[in-house]
Amino acid sequence: MSDRFDCGECKESLYGRKYIQVEDVPHCIPCYDRLYANTCQECKELITHNARELFYEDRHYHEHCFRCFRCDRSLADEPFTSQEEALLCNDCYCNEFSSKCVACDKTVMPGSKKLEYEGSAWHENCFVCHGCEKPIGAQSFIPDKDHYYCVPCYEGRFAPRCSHCKKALATGGVSYKDETWHKECFVCTGCKIPLAGQPFTSQGDTPYCVKCFSSIYAQKCASCNSPITGFGEGKYISFQDRQWHQPCFKCSRCSVSLVGAGFFPDRDQILCGDCNNDQEDQ
Repeated sequence: MSDRFDCGECKESLYGRKYIQVEDVPHCIPCYDRLYANTCQECKELITHNARELFYEDRHYHEHCFRCFRCDRSLADEPFTSQEEALLCNDCYCNEFSSKCVACDKTVMPGSKKLEYEGSAWHENCFVCHGCEKPIGAQSFIPDKDHYYCVPCYEGRFAPRCSHCKKALATGGVSYKDETWHKECFVCTGCKIPLAGQPFTSQGDTPYCVKCFSSIYAQKCASCNSPITGFGEGKYISFQDRQWHQPCFKCSRCSVSLVGAGFFPDRDQILCGDCNNDQEDQ
């Protein structure tokens, strides 16, 4: 009596039948498909042993089910991508999801270099300077209405010139008396410190920091002998050939403030009404 040769699952004889061996255990074809065949992601049917199977990201497909979700083109030998588990050929993906180059109106293909600015996209070689027409690439650029310029072209065409060094100001700078300067060029005429962002004054058209202006031009307070610059201590009082900081304008004897009040000059002193009357009564 010959040895039995049965399916390891259903125990039916495999003599004269096709079978598939799994880990040294033979299986008849129906049992093999039932136990080991994958389910097609698209049609939900089993992918039987004799069907060509394709898989992508843990998903399995019959060859004839591996198709573009939009145009139904076979993707078996085509480049493709997926969008929310739907397979798309490159053409359909580009038409639906890829950017259009605003210069040539062609699709910017996935994986190709592109430049984006304020919601618009360009092929790398399409993003060119409106002046010299050379690709800008990763260089700095300056927008002007609907055009874009490389920095040298923009400076040559539009940028104002610094009143000191005569070079172009592409961005920023300081404006004073209808003229422009680079911040580093706008300095005190006396000590040469930069004046941008700090108080300054001028003598004619010449700018000075407060310290230099005070030491060169400012009047001295008749009380404290410090310069009257108009900065910090606010308003000042002037009488004949003398000036006072407003806080310093007070009676020489009792120190009451004389701002907005009557006063009486007495040689180098100024007196309030009461102190003046006391002096006359003596």
